[in-house]
Amino acid sequence: MQLASGKKIYFLSDFHLGVSGEVSSLEREKKIIRFLDEAVKDAAVIFIVGDLFDFWYEYKTVVPRGYVRILGKLAQITDSGIAIHFFVGNHDMWMKDYFQKEMNIPVYFEPVAFEFNNKKFLIGHGDGLGPDDHGYKLLKKIFRNPVCQWLFGILPPYIAMGLASYFSRKSRAKALAQNKDAVFLGEEKEWLIIYCKEVLQKQHYDFFVFGHRHLPINFNLSQSSLYINLGDWLKYCSYAVFDGTNLELKYYNN
Repeated sequence: MQLASGKKIYFLSDFHLGVSGEVSSLEREKKIIRFLDEAVKDAAVIFIVGDLFDFWYEYKTVVPRGYVRILGKLAQITDSGIAIHFFVGNHDMWMKDYFQKEMNIPVYFEPVAFEFNNKKFLIGHGDGLGPDDHGYKLLKKIFRNPVCQWLFGILPPYIAMGLASYFSRKSRAKALAQNKDAVFLGEEKEWLIIYCKEVLQKQHYDFFVFGHRHLPINFNLSQSSLYINLGDWLKYCSYAVFDGTNLELKYYNN
């Protein structure tokens, strides 16, 4: 795809709507919508790179309560002709076909390569990539198993959503206690940097774009390859924008 003059591509991730951070989930949702209202003025494509929700489960005929503003805004954007791509994260991996059918938004479960203006991108949420974290990788396989998803779906929603909320809080508390998301761990310990370097040994990409890490990171893997982690909207309100030549990490403060 070649971008038209003046058009841009936006990347953002880790909204975790449904959980409160420095501001309430509703206020964060409204802020994201203000950002999207500004972005659509020159956006050609918008990538949402996972964990839009703190938890999401698609029942066959029921939509989880809340999120009407963000869902309506995404539908409005795609109806206007601007493409949105969505990558599932570790908190909203139980996506099925709601986004595709209701909002014409393709959903991806693994990193996917794109090319814009002859620049190659590898884009994904980032969970389960790189070395170590074998416990989560096993858990991810279990959660994505269709039988496990069906078993969860037959639970009464009151119980199912309560369990999901409990485990989400537990996971977040563990991450905070270990201080994983607060500081840059260094080139040799950042698992997504390790992953990117492994990929580069087989295939060149100009840009790697991931979420999940919750820390905005702008790291030159080489003179011709850049890794950006998108941070989050719980604390940083960070995003990236590609202007046709350069990819830049930015912050939204309105």
